[in-house]
Amino acid sequence: MDNVALLVPIFVPLSFFALVFGIVYLRNRERMAMIERGMDPRLQIENTGPRNYVLTTGMLMIGSGLGLFIANMIEWSLKFNDPEAIYFGCIAFFGGLGLLGAYLIDKKASTKQ
Repeated sequence: MDNVALLVPIFVPLSFFALVFGIVYLRNRERMAMIERGMDPRLQIENTGPRNYVLTTGMLMIGSGLGLFIANMIEWSLKFNDPEAIYFGCIAFFGGLGLLGAYLIDKKASTKQ
């Protein structure tokens, strides 16, 4: 067990560095391939991902708070002895619903433009 405890401080930074290096390397290769084909990489990168981070974060927080409240109500009404699974499940479910709602609102707003 002591050998594993000694290797963790070595492998965690190395794996984090490899992850960041891999992302930067692949992004650079993608941009170079776009330049070779005559495309402008700045135009392609600007249009990816959600545009409204405040809406996405707000809907995630609202959904997570609603999930926490509902999990608390379920625990209180059914009096579970070990309610951790209910909390994790409700927070994940309602947080996901919040993200889905933010996506639909953002998609509807982008089709109007």
